Amino acid sequence: MKTTPNLQDADGFYEQLLDAHQGLSRESSELLNARLILLLANQVGDARVLAECIAAARQPLE
Repeated sequence: MKTTPNLQDADGFYEQLLDAHQGLSRESSELLNARLILLLANQVGDARVLAECIAAARQPLE
């Protein structure tokens, strides 16, 4: 799992993400996030890496 910044244009991605949510209801916004997560997970493809990412994302929430 990569933990150092790896996005070529992090600000551009964040702007695209905000734009994608513009005008959506909370429910539609949550659905967009879920669909995006599944699409990105499919791009990663490695079950071990995905499990590590889930654990890392959850860590500050516990």
